[in-house]
Amino acid sequence: MALYLVQHGKALSKEVDPEKSLSDEGKSEVRRIAEVACSYLVKPAEIRHSGKKRSLQTAEIFDSILEPPGGVNEMAGIRALDDPMSLAQQLNNGDNLMLVSHLPFLEKLTSGLVAGLPEIRVVKLQNGGIVCLDKDQEDDNSWFIKWTLMPHIG
Repeated sequence: MALYLVQHGKALSKEVDPEKSLSDEGKSEVRRIAEVACSYLVKPAEIRHSGKKRSLQTAEIFDSILEPPGGVNEMAGIRALDDPMSLAQQLNNGDNLMLVSHLPFLEKLTSGLVAGLPEIRVVKLQNGGIVCLDKDQEDDNSWFIKWTLMPHIG
C-alpha cells in the first residue's frame, strides 16, 4: 500500500479570502506536481481531503489529472491539529491512498509512521508537495519514505 501525503497548494491570505482558497500560483504548482506524478504513473485508488477549501481544491486538481477510481472524498481526522497517530492506527494494507491535508498534521503523521515519534521531523513538506510512504514487505508495521516530489528544490 502506497500512502501519498500531499500538503495543499499555496493559498490566499485570510485578508484577501477568509476561506483561504488556492492562489493562482498554488493552482499552477499543484497542477505541475500532479502532472509529474501522473508521468511517473502514480495511481491512488482514492483521494481524501480535510474539508478545508484549499485542501479540496488541491484534491480536485490531482483528481482531474490522476483520475483515481474512488474519486475525491472528505475525511475527518486529518486537519492541521488532529492527532496523526489516531489515523495511523486506521491505515491498513488496502489500496493506494492519497491524503490532502495540512501542516503540522502531515509531517507528524510521516514522523509517527516512519520513526514512531510524531514530535520529531523526518521530512519537510512544501505547499503542493507529495511524500510517498510505503510499508516494508517483510515487516508489515514498518513504514518508510519511498520518494518525495516538491515544487521547489532550493
